Amino acid sequence: MMESVGVYGFCGCKAKNKLKCDSRWEITAAETAPTSEYSSPARSLGDTGITPLSPSHIVNDANSNASEQQTFLVVVAIDFGTTSSGYAYSFTKEPECIHVMRRWEGGDPGVSNQKTPTTILLTPERKFHSFGYAARDFYHDLDPNEAKQWLYLEKFKMKLHTTGDLTMDTDLMAANGKKVKALEIFAYALQYFKEQALKELSDQAGTDFENSDVRWVITVPAIWKQPAKQFMRQAAYQAGLASPENSEQLIIALEPEAASIYCRKLRLHQMIELSSKAVVNGYSGSDTVGAGFAQGDKYVVVDSGGGTVDLTVHQIRLPEGHLKELYKATGGPYGSLGVDYEFEKLLCKIFGEDFIEQFKIKRPAAWVDLMIAFESRKRAAAPDRTNPLNITLPFSFIDYYKKFRGHSVEHALRKSNVDFVKWSSQGMLRMSPDAMNALFKPTIDSIIEHLRDLFQKPEVSTVKFLFLVGGFAEAPLLQQAVHTAFGDKCRIIIPQDVGLTILKGAVLFGLDPALIKVRRSPLTYGVGVLNRYVEGKHPPEKLLVKDGARWCTDVFDKFISADQSVALGELVKRSYTPAKPSQLVIVINVYSAEHDNVSFITDPGVKKCGTLRLDLTGTSSTAVPARREIQTLMQFGDTEIKATAIDIATSKSVKVGIDFLNY
Repeated sequence: MMESVGVYGFCGCKAKNKLKCDSRWEITAAETAPTSEYSSPARSLGDTGITPLSPSHIVNDANSNASEQQTFLVVVAIDFGTTSSGYAYSFTKEPECIHVMRRWEGGDPGVSNQKTPTTILLTPERKFHSFGYAARDFYHDLDPNEAKQWLYLEKFKMKLHTTGDLTMDTDLMAANGKKVKALEIFAYALQYFKEQALKELSDQAGTDFENSDVRWVITVPAIWKQPAKQFMRQAAYQAGLASPENSEQLIIALEPEAASIYCRKLRLHQMIELSSKAVVNGYSGSDTVGAGFAQGDKYVVVDSGGGTVDLTVHQIRLPEGHLKELYKATGGPYGSLGVDYEFEKLLCKIFGEDFIEQFKIKRPAAWVDLMIAFESRKRAAAPDRTNPLNITLPFSFIDYYKKFRGHSVEHALRKSNVDFVKWSSQGMLRMSPDAMNALFKPTIDSIIEHLRDLFQKPEVSTVKFLFLVGGFAEAPLLQQAVHTAFGDKCRIIIPQDVGLTILKGAVLFGLDPALIKVRRSPLTYGVGVLNRYVEGKHPPEKLLVKDGARWCTDVFDKFISADQSVALGELVKRSYTPAKPSQLVIVINVYSAEHDNVSFITDPGVKKCGTLRLDLTGTSSTAVPARREIQTLMQFGDTEIKATAIDIATSKSVKVGIDFLNY
């Protein structure tokens, strides 16, 4: 039977700079009674599992991406958005030519349908039925009583951002109130895109295209935590895009990074400039942006989508045009969904929260209809608009309200004291432009406030350009607000195909994942260790006596600091020895914090964020020295944290993976 032991490492290093310390420690795992009543998480793990042989140091391994030099015929990027999704692709022999997927069947008048809504429909038996416009239209045409049996989901991507304790068992709720596993839904959606893309590629090539010919890229918000990124990778494995054994076939791309890669290639005719000023940070309005990037130029990408707004700050490094991240990605849940929530709040104010909740459950398809009607009017909102916007109420809304309350919708509007929303005799809510603009205000204010904070940072004060991208960037109200607030600080630019910027950039990233050379770590990462106890310096409740030696427990031993620059290919390197040479599985608990000033794993804000498993099964037990060395290499400079481990005794690599979901 395999022996699995919890880890609590030791490091008696007193050097101020861990990178310079080369002392080596080996401590036996025997326990003695603690000297205080304090219940430390360290001691509850029992056997300590491993001890460090060396402190961490950073190395630059030019060959760290050698395994990724696999050849693929085509790169397909899937922009899995909160409100809409799509895919694009490029053949590796023609990297300059990016094809956006065929136009979707269905769609709404006046709404671009180069993407399809992120909506999915399952049969009453919970089997996949349809996705996008097809799912929405089929659901809309169902009989209301029948519709209650079907599982319809939309805007479900936000669940990965808002769930603090995300696991493989996290549930989503369908429109009819029934629960379904989130992993299943994400896998269904990705499988749908896989089949659509392979079919289109096969049609183009005139021969069947194999999945093994494709490198897949899936976009996620940069502000997502590691569990959400790992969740998306697991869903892709379940959908058959790649496998754990061939993980390089799938790349997770960060949405604003993808947009940034695309923006740096733009020429003036491909963008709309909001700034009309003379000179900002050394640039005049007549310069060609893409061709005019100079060594060291800095720019901000504001990726405003349906669910989140992501902000990244990049610097161009010529001659290759590689990008360096200057400040860690920031942002929040300030996407266009915020406008929908404000509309829902307005409906609750007029018709009552109890009615709206019941209506959503009893007439789920009609609620979807109402939000579709709002979406098209939402897109007509503009700063200079003077005429009212009409939003059609579904007949079943009017009918159900009368049954529920005993009086008419018109009566409710008169009684509600909401002056700026009237009832039109054609069965519509008539909103004044000011009323519509008010629905945008909380979300836009949050974005502007977040940008103001960002511009206070010294790394950002000299940016020359601000690129506004993502679906919400099409909103004239957001464009005006950004221009008013920051037009005197930098040039504000919107790519013409603003909704496809991320998709096209993700294809370019898939063709050359090494485009972004330097990233900033979003969090501080480390593990718990024991240090030599220093009287007066360490808290008495952290004192632990082992074999006569005095140790301080729960010390946070840092791998990397929040906002620390890490180059692509840079690895944090550590050596460990198992406390028992016969030990086969070693488990290291990884901790994270949003701030840098962390001393102990019990400090406020420190969370156990993952588990690193060192699996020594399959290595011969003969000729193993008494002190076995396991070298671990952790790479933070990529979009996902990667880890490998080598058993020095046998020169064999051992299977290792950081698991942020199952701990």
